[in-house]
Amino acid sequence: MLEKDIKLLIEKIDKLSYNLNKNKFIDLIEVMGNKKEMIFRNLFSGLWKGIGIGIGVTLVTAIIIVILQKIIKLNIPIISEYITDIVDIVEKTKSIR
Repeated sequence: MLEKDIKLLIEKIDKLSYNLNKNKFIDLIEVMGNKKEMIFRNLFSGLWKGIGIGIGVTLVTAIIIVILQKIIKLNIPIISEYITDIVDIVEKTKSIR
């Protein structure tokens, strides 16, 4: 019985070791211990996230404005008036900056 328990324990330890290495858990612990590296990684990550959000919002806004301008050209009476007002507000805001 004791020998069987030991084999089972060894198998579980091997699986745990494999999973920790696979997920790079040890590398994560080393980074957490090094404050300078952790600050650098977080700063760099935050910088790229901010740039990505800025580019994404710009592209989505530009696409929406182009679609709205095409809807205006279709001359749908009620919708065109509202969209014209929205596009005018956006263009005025853009020219102020």
